[in-house]
Amino acid sequence: MPSVSAVLSMPYIEPSQAQKHVTHNEALRVLDVLTQLSVLDRALTVPPTEPATGDCYIVAASATGDWAGHDQDIAVFEETYWRFETPKTGWRGWVVAENAEVVFDGTVWATFPTSLSNIDGLGIMTSYDSINRLAVASEASLLTHAGAGHQLKINKAAVGDTNSLLFQTNWSGRAEMGLAGSDAFSIKVSPDGGAWITALEFDPATGAASGAAVQATPDDTTAGRLMRADYGYGPGNLLGAVSLSGGTPTGAVIESGAGYVRFADGTQIATAKLTLVQSDAATVSAAWSFGQSFIAAPMVQATLDMTSTSGLTPTDDALLGVGAVVPDGVSATISLKRVAGQTDFGVSDSCDVFAIAIGRWA
Repeated sequence: MPSVSAVLSMPYIEPSQAQKHVTHNEALRVLDVLTQLSVLDRALTVPPTEPATGDCYIVAASATGDWAGHDQDIAVFEETYWRFETPKTGWRGWVVAENAEVVFDGTVWATFPTSLSNIDGLGIMTSYDSINRLAVASEASLLTHAGAGHQLKINKAAVGDTNSLLFQTNWSGRAEMGLAGSDAFSIKVSPDGGAWITALEFDPATGAASGAAVQATPDDTTAGRLMRADYGYGPGNLLGAVSLSGGTPTGAVIESGAGYVRFADGTQIATAKLTLVQSDAATVSAAWSFGQSFIAAPMVQATLDMTSTSGLTPTDDALLGVGAVVPDGVSATISLKRVAGQTDFGVSDSCDVFAIAIGRWA
């Protein structure tokens, strides 16, 4: 049978032992120190000069004098001498000078955290590491409001650094959102954790969106992409000034004004109601300025307003069809002639025609 206990090394009383009180008292001394262990200091390498009986210390590293060779041991002053207890892993004690609890890790006494401030890490149902200092294994995590709301803040040191949320499948990245290497907020996706596609990115100065999920050019019709406001059409830009660049519309779809309408494909239509007056005995005519030029002479047609012919000198059956002379894309001359040999137009004769010109503005 061993002579001391396995954990605290307290001496056992032997059978038929003389002076049993000595052994018993020695065991009590051990208990007196180690039960509710409290030491005055753990930074001293030299014993204090006037210790009181019962004073306890944790011997600091590289101790000298009476403490030499007892680094990290518990030193107890027993009236005239120092007694030492060698700690075991997991022993705890209170350091009065530091107002802190310490624990022996098998090599040194380390401060035991009494609060959650400035701890190395925290693992909840899992282990933290030097990168993931907060680790949680749970079906869900809840962050709720205190007062009216709640903010989750993720900070980075510089523009070129990254702060983001990374979504993984079997520890391989599949989606990431945040500020990745710039101050532009982006959403990225990956099929394998190696190749990444920037689906959306927002310019921090303008808020404008770009990325693989957004229409890249005016003629980009890739399935599934979001249409850009400046490439697509709606109530805000359906009507307005039309324009073309390399055959691609860069303005509105329809432009209209006094006597004309233009379309984004380059088509232009001009209309007018003209009053024809005598230009010679056989003709009434009018000059028509299109207002908006065509790039070449357009096709022009004119229709006689029969309600306006009742005052003409020639009768209706003496009139020929309305004709047009179109020398260029700027203007045309619309005329109505009488049948040869019929009564001439009078100097005050007039009638109306409806004219239409169809051509291209670009």
